[in-house]
Amino acid sequence: MTKHNPANERIKREYFTFLKEAKRYSDATVDGVAKALSRFESYTKSRDFKKFHIQQAIAFKKHLADQRNARTKDALSKATLYSTLSALKNFFCWLAGQPGYKSRFSYSDAEFFNLSENETRIAKGHREQPFPTLEQLLHVLRSMPSATDIERRNRALVAFVILTGARDGAVSSLKLKHVDLAENVVHQDAKEVKTKRRKTFSTWFFPVGNEVRPIVADWIDHLRERLLWGLDDPLFPATRVEPGANHRFEVVGLERKHWSNATPIRAIFKAAFGAAGLPAYPPHRIRKTLAQLGERLCRSPEEFKAWSQNLGHEHVSTTLTNYGEVAPRRQADIIRELARPKVAIESTDALAIQLAQALRTAGVVSANQ
Repeated sequence: MTKHNPANERIKREYFTFLKEAKRYSDATVDGVAKALSRFESYTKSRDFKKFHIQQAIAFKKHLADQRNARTKDALSKATLYSTLSALKNFFCWLAGQPGYKSRFSYSDAEFFNLSENETRIAKGHREQPFPTLEQLLHVLRSMPSATDIERRNRALVAFVILTGARDGAVSSLKLKHVDLAENVVHQDAKEVKTKRRKTFSTWFFPVGNEVRPIVADWIDHLRERLLWGLDDPLFPATRVEPGANHRFEVVGLERKHWSNATPIRAIFKAAFGAAGLPAYPPHRIRKTLAQLGERLCRSPEEFKAWSQNLGHEHVSTTLTNYGEVAPRRQADIIRELARPKVAIESTDALAIQLAQALRTAGVVSANQ
């Protein structure tokens, strides 16, 4: 049985409060920090934090590097090592400034949790993630049944994510009133919608073909006109499960409430892609599909800025860095194209004549010059 150190538990509670209230970290982030501290205490057998010294940090790094993933049995990834050790470094740096700990160790002692520069670069390296093509997404939609309310909901959900690129957390909390079919827009109001970092923004439907929007529109009409649901009811309601005749729980229809989290949405995507014979891409990968589509369709920086804002990004660099990398095959095509000889201008004099003509046309210089 794991033993807990009362003094450690008290100071950890103070730190978690500091992270939530002062640093404004989410519950998920604080949970990650708690997991890192739990790993460290398991290694030190809950030794009092006041007895921390740099040898503990050095030894724990070696211990952590030898650990295995419980599911895959592989060594822990550099990213896991980095996030765990960074959480510990930040904690002990904060702890060094707290009463009762200031005289025990210094701020610089926390630096011993750092990975090497090479390991840090590996951990923070950006790696290409596969994502579905638009053609594959349309194939999934065509493969999905729509006979029952549950099937219609699932098909409309996949279509909606393709149409808007909305994150699964936001989708799970959207209400009917947030979608304006007349204007083809979704208003992601952070007061009611679980947007990332609780940002409020609007998303106009992306140009993804003529098959997708009707599926979403039909679903909304079904909820409003046949089921008589109101504007404050969920856009994608939870599944109603009740005890059946054989005393087992059975799916009986739709529940007039939101899902508590996005886990069912990810399960719907996994099942839909599997049934269509495709890899089980999670909903978030569709945002990469849309970013790539924007790179092909947008003809000016202003257009791509609008496309980026439609994904909920404040900065175009976010879209380009996190979603818009050039696929390796396309990268190869571009490089090969650049290697081909270009048609050269016949002479410097010809270039000068063309430039002068352009300037005169624009009114920059007079015809006599």
